[in-house]
Amino acid sequence: MEISCRGRVFLRHVLLAVGSLIMFFPFLWTILSSLKDISQIFVVPPQWIPDPFVWSNYPASLEAMPFVQAYMNSFYITFIIVTATLISASMAAYAFAKIRFPGSNILFILFLATMMVPKQVTMIPLYLVMDRMGWLDTHWSLIVPGALFNAFAVFLLRQFVMGIPRDLEEAAVMDGAGYIRIYWSVILPLIRPALAAIGIFTFLGAWNSFLDPLIYLNTPEKFTVPLLLNNFKGLYTADWSLMMAGTTISVVPVLIVYIIAQKQIIEGITLTGIKG
Repeated sequence: MEISCRGRVFLRHVLLAVGSLIMFFPFLWTILSSLKDISQIFVVPPQWIPDPFVWSNYPASLEAMPFVQAYMNSFYITFIIVTATLISASMAAYAFAKIRFPGSNILFILFLATMMVPKQVTMIPLYLVMDRMGWLDTHWSLIVPGALFNAFAVFLLRQFVMGIPRDLEEAAVMDGAGYIRIYWSVILPLIRPALAAIGIFTFLGAWNSFLDPLIYLNTPEKFTVPLLLNNFKGLYTADWSLMMAGTTISVVPVLIVYIIAQKQIIEGITLTGIKG
């Protein structure tokens, strides 16, 4: 029995290692391709190791397009979306989980039902709304929809808030605390792991968003990083070396955020699953 258990554990680790290598392969290919001359990328059989290493692809990619401006655009748009999402979603989660009001369950179900609506269905109506608001070709068209409505974030945080003992709220009420004080002093400190998980998910979604900027933005100076990378593709050809270099650079902030917050992310997802 002991050997059998060890065998299953070993097999499980082997499968996880193989799966990790498969998932890592596209990223590795991107990094290696960013250091190749464009003539080496599509040679058959594939040439894995660049010969020579073309380090100049990185500064060339930054100079070919207004990458610095695109990075600034992506950073501040993503920062606002993440911050606003954490505030609005945590407040809504607290209201749905702890505050009883007429129709709260029905409203929550309707709110979750919006997750079933494909983005393609709301694309044209939302475009018309942005047009009426005068927000086309502005960053508001990316910030407002992304920051103020995230049903998944509300659902995940609500499951976590529901696991908080009501005794803590009652003790705060006995001390004279209202809803806002309970939310700020009791709820928020206890849901930090879940907030970290939601924060990284929202960061990834906002940073990697391509479709929304493609629809709403027209001025190159307002482009985000994913949209600017698309400009390396011409009508008949594409500068794949510079595109791979730019793509590698664009992944760095995501890796940094994940490395810093990975403990909180795993803890948040695990505790949410246990208490939900």
